[in-house]
Amino acid sequence: MLKTTYKIENGLLSGCQWCPSPNYNARPLPNYSARPASNESSLNQDMLVTAIDLLVIHNISLPPAQFENGYIEAFFQNILPVNDHPYFAEIADLNVSAHLLVTRSGKVIQFVNLNERAWHAGASCFAGRVNCNDFSIGIEMEGTDHLAYTYQQYQALAAVTSAIRVAYPAISTSSIVGHSDIAPGRKTDPGESFNWPYFFQLISAADETSCDDHHSRFNDLDLNESALNEPGLNLPDAKEQQV
Repeated sequence: MLKTTYKIENGLLSGCQWCPSPNYNARPLPNYSARPASNESSLNQDMLVTAIDLLVIHNISLPPAQFENGYIEAFFQNILPVNDHPYFAEIADLNVSAHLLVTRSGKVIQFVNLNERAWHAGASCFAGRVNCNDFSIGIEMEGTDHLAYTYQQYQALAAVTSAIRVAYPAISTSSIVGHSDIAPGRKTDPGESFNWPYFFQLISAADETSCDDHHSRFNDLDLNESALNEPGLNLPDAKEQQV
């Protein structure tokens, strides 16, 4: 049984690898154009930054359907070795990032401080609000739309999600979505292989063991690997991915 503890302080997730990406910027300030200037001094400091209230799940693999080779890290750091694979030439000029990556083995890598604006969503809309990068956290799952994610990935993702929701309580379960939900027709990830019911059960179990000071403890869950592999939950493997 996996035992994982995460703590978030000042936008940094403890217990993970830090792999800084240059592809980020500051989140925009809220629009207070309707607020009288005389009220400026009464603003709470927390109101001076855009609220983070959306969590977006993506997938990625480089080259497509190949895993844990360091290419995702290089891609998000703008140092992808283009000559290593023909596909890399198609994406070499892209400057993108995510806040976090969960590898196939369940390792968590952070690229951008959670308080900063990672470049993961692109043209997007959630609940009538556009530019989801402004108010979201993006997590990449190493995988493809049609290849089942691993038990270790779900465990790590749920533990990280629980920690994020403690640190950013405006993120409710209804605002945890896939990239395809905020960019329909343009994006399909995390794909039909992502087991949303299982993931939300894990979140619920993790939330029951959350504690104060931005801690999330994720221990001794009853939702073991056999629950993930129940008939009908996993889909056939395939060698496809949309990046």
